[in-house]
Amino acid sequence: MYGLAGLLVFILDVVAIVDCIQSSLDTGKKLLWILLILVLPLLGMLLYFLLAKKA
Repeated sequence: MYGLAGLLVFILDVVAIVDCIQSSLDTGKKLLWILLILVLPLLGMLLYFLLAKKA
């Protein structure tokens, strides 16, 4: 079960990073969001989609 959940988080993190790279954010903000997603995979991805997508 943990393997499947980990795979799902990994896929969603990759989607969040690709979306961040393609976004209109400036380079510094992109870098910070990507670092947050990599350091805190589940929380960083959730925060990106909840906060950064609004801006």
